[in-house]
Amino acid sequence: MKNSNGMKEIFLSPYKPENTENRIYSMWENSGFFSPDNNTNSKAEPFTIVMPPPNANGNLHAGHALFITIEDILTRFKRMQGFRSLWIPGADHAGFETQVVYEKKLEKEGRSRFGMDPKDLYKEILDFTLENKKNMETQVRSLGASCDWSREKFTLDPDIVKKTQDTFIKMYNDGLVYRGKRTVNWCSKHQTSLSEVETESVEEINPFYYFKYGPFEIGTVRPETKFADKYVVMHPDDKRYSEYKHGQKMMVEWINGPIEATVIKDPVVDMEFGTGVMTITPWHSQVDFELAQKYNLDVEQIIDWRGKLLPVAGEFAGINIKEARPKIVDKLKEKGLLVKIDDKYKNVVKRCYKCNTIIEPQIKDQWFVKMEPLAKKALESVDRGEVKFIPDNYEKIFRYWMNNTIDWNISRQIVWGIPIPAWLKENEATASKEKPEGDGWIKDSDTFDTWFSSGQWPLFVTGYPDGKDFEKYYPTDVMETGHDLIFKWVPRMVIFGLYLSGKVPFNTVYLHGLVNDAKGKKMSKSKGNVVNPLDLTSKYGTDALRMALIVGNTPGTDLALQESKVKAYKLFANKIWNITRFVLSNTENWDAKRPGKIESSDQTTLDELNLLVQDVTSDMDNFRFYLATEKLYHYVWHTFADKIIEQSKEKLKSEDPEVVSSIQYTLTHILETCLTILHPFMPFITEEIWQNLPGKEKEMLMISMWPK
Repeated sequence: MKNSNGMKEIFLSPYKPENTENRIYSMWENSGFFSPDNNTNSKAEPFTIVMPPPNANGNLHAGHALFITIEDILTRFKRMQGFRSLWIPGADHAGFETQVVYEKKLEKEGRSRFGMDPKDLYKEILDFTLENKKNMETQVRSLGASCDWSREKFTLDPDIVKKTQDTFIKMYNDGLVYRGKRTVNWCSKHQTSLSEVETESVEEINPFYYFKYGPFEIGTVRPETKFADKYVVMHPDDKRYSEYKHGQKMMVEWINGPIEATVIKDPVVDMEFGTGVMTITPWHSQVDFELAQKYNLDVEQIIDWRGKLLPVAGEFAGINIKEARPKIVDKLKEKGLLVKIDDKYKNVVKRCYKCNTIIEPQIKDQWFVKMEPLAKKALESVDRGEVKFIPDNYEKIFRYWMNNTIDWNISRQIVWGIPIPAWLKENEATASKEKPEGDGWIKDSDTFDTWFSSGQWPLFVTGYPDGKDFEKYYPTDVMETGHDLIFKWVPRMVIFGLYLSGKVPFNTVYLHGLVNDAKGKKMSKSKGNVVNPLDLTSKYGTDALRMALIVGNTPGTDLALQESKVKAYKLFANKIWNITRFVLSNTENWDAKRPGKIESSDQTTLDELNLLVQDVTSDMDNFRFYLATEKLYHYVWHTFADKIIEQSKEKLKSEDPEVVSSIQYTLTHILETCLTILHPFMPFITEEIWQNLPGKEKEMLMISMWPK
């Protein structure tokens, strides 16, 4: 509807995002233009991004809002440049993380997963996850994500499950997967093994105990592991212990009485640390386990899977190790075996990254991936320049992890996940979906580490191995994700891409930082400082949040999200709205044609605009979104509004129709250009204005061409 002067009444009221955003998004989605299949130029180059699938176990957080914004900016920009732009959305069942979330729900209900029928537990978590998945996808839409929902994938889709299991079987047949006894990271609370990336190494101050062990003095922070320590190890070149020979046996008084100790000479011992002598607990230490294997030593479990001492501990059996430690020290003191205690010893303690429980190294039969040959291929690919990292210093981190790999434990003792297609019998194991011939085979009850399936994500969502999308859109162009995933997810995607397809899964890795609270502190529920992005969008609009997340946010750098910054970009959105009102109210009698004569001052203004477009385009092509947004903000507010519009007021009053026509054209051209290059960043308000410009009612800014 237009007012009496011909301008649409919508511009007579302030901009109200709450009345706009759902309607605009529905228009975009219903148009079909989120899909590159509807790009009329079939010869256009593809541009593909795969969405890091959010965990389908809760609401989106500020970090999700950041990656959705960055990936949507890229997708919209490339679409407007004429590319067949494809952004594939998805959701992650998130294995261990989701089961932890659900276990907390069970605890509140007075229930526990232990004792539940596995099928019933799986069904409950599935229903919980699918409900959260729907909610999460609604939230992704609300942030303006122009992804192709017709291609949406879930990591538990039947085809994904099948392909994940097929990869495991192929790797087993290729000798890249094996089952064996190795030291694993065991969480006694959640009763599962964890990979290295699922643990957090925390420097702590703990007592360091020195004990007499026969003629030696040994040190440890974990006396509760020492009950079966019957091997005493020293460096073969340590002159302090030259009188002792490798294999020499002696009786020593220990925690629960005399034991026979055997001397082991090995260069693994650091002569400079402590007394240069140590006893070993092979079941509960990887270093000790490797020594035991090297010399064929006995291996005995001291601590059970629940974190309690076993019968080998004698009177301490059945006691939790945390409670047992001081009691064991007291007994050793009573026996005159405690030498001293260093209360200020700093050591690194591994903890479960979800519950903070101290990780207990345990020996367990698990499935492992041989990482060295796969990592070698990944490094060779980076050497060839096939993968670029932004910022480039993350290439060093990637290389470090690929040069220092350890075999990857992919077995999880949880219900929620993709079942490992394997069968077990006594000391035998085989990878197969079908039960092998012969008696005694039982199905492996473990599930895959979630990174095993998500590591193949770019392959699976593009239809590997023979889908049409795989031919068109793989390798993808950009993997945009958090910098904390440089050693968790990114390397796994690279190695699987190369192993299965012979090609890297993406050409560029763009790493954003973490989104912290206004004071720069990491957000956590326990601290009560979690910022819900949807609370901010409901107050200030989605465009304002998107701008606040991007302006000044350099790649790889953590961001302090301040509500005042979001509020400032709501004022910017209002400014754009008011600029539009001014331009439209002063161009109603213009014939919408480029005038034959452009005033020289107006031409200078248009030339400066062209330079801005070139500058912003260069920033966008080079992933400098933080610079592009800042330049656009300053141009629109300080150049267009403060200078050009103010200077235009006199020209618009001119009695010379050529002067008036020239400035009307200039104002309109600047407005339309600014709306176009602002669109990837502020899609809702720019589309709303565009739809209400004279002659634009049947066009969509989303598919308008980027200015050259």
